[in-house]
Amino acid sequence: MNKRLIKLQDLLSQYDFDGYYISKPANVSYITGFTGDDSIAIVTKDKAFFITDSRYTEQAKIETDGFSIIDNNRDMFKAVSECINLSGIKKLGFESGYMTYETYSMLKETCKIQLEPLNNIIESFRSIKDEKEIENIKQAQRIAEKAFEHILSIIKVGMKEKDIAAEIEYYMRKEGAEGTSFDTIVASGFRSALPHGKASEKTIENGEFVTFDFGCKYNGYCSDMTRTVVIGKATEEQKKIYNIVLNAQRNAIENLKANIKENEGDYLARSIIENEGYGEYFGHSLGHGVGLEIHEAPFMAKNKNGILKVNMVVTVEPGIYIPNFGGVRIEDMVVIKENNVLDLTNSPKDLMEI
Repeated sequence: MNKRLIKLQDLLSQYDFDGYYISKPANVSYITGFTGDDSIAIVTKDKAFFITDSRYTEQAKIETDGFSIIDNNRDMFKAVSECINLSGIKKLGFESGYMTYETYSMLKETCKIQLEPLNNIIESFRSIKDEKEIENIKQAQRIAEKAFEHILSIIKVGMKEKDIAAEIEYYMRKEGAEGTSFDTIVASGFRSALPHGKASEKTIENGEFVTFDFGCKYNGYCSDMTRTVVIGKATEEQKKIYNIVLNAQRNAIENLKANIKENEGDYLARSIIENEGYGEYFGHSLGHGVGLEIHEAPFMAKNKNGILKVNMVVTVEPGIYIPNFGGVRIEDMVVIKENNVLDLTNSPKDLMEI
């Protein structure tokens, strides 16, 4: 029994929609169980259709639960239109942030239906993880941590950021990862002040901060972690900045729990950094949800007021980034619980001098 599908169908009845057109890959995968590409799901109040091409029909029969499989015969628009018309759908919900204007226009023309945005429905389901999802995320994190431990054993002055990133990614693959969660970040020296400084040709030098931000996928689920180290001996200023970030993260992790607002979670770390006089150097939000996508709901940001709920998996990643000096970010993934959090990240966080 596909409980996720049944839950969606119940909501369609509540919202008075005849059907829902699902095209965002992570949402299709979540509702259907399908792990391939090039597919559309159409869900009505009492039926569900999975439309793909001949490359994936046999795979879909094995992986999907509760869906009728339709071969699009290399014409997705035609297959979708026929499915909608034969199902008697008059009011169709869709993901407005993902459906293209071309698809929208085609459906309006060929199906003569009422199209209404129905956003963040599946995303809200996805934001709360079940035990199997959490276990997949844990395993992805274990693999990432092994890669970090490995890279600390070989990093040295003169290595290129790109070579370090390649070694991290190769090691994660060897340990069972399906791939990376995102482009691996290795940012050293002045480049560590770039929050998303992807690995470059720059070589590692003595006395520099090096920030590693990376993760991998396991059974479709992502991990995400960040650590910053110093190559050689840290200066007093480096120690000061690092410990401010560490204290900010610790305060957030110690006080996060269910039923607080996203922006309240953000403030737990931001207030520490602001009180130390570095608020202007912490530009991004504190964290985001992690699951089938590396960035998904919830989002712990100053302008977000959603409620954190039990079994949401979020990152906690404060940072300080000072141009021409460098930057520090420390990131763990945690599971929100009723009165606290479960930290999924086990790598050491005290300042490491390599």
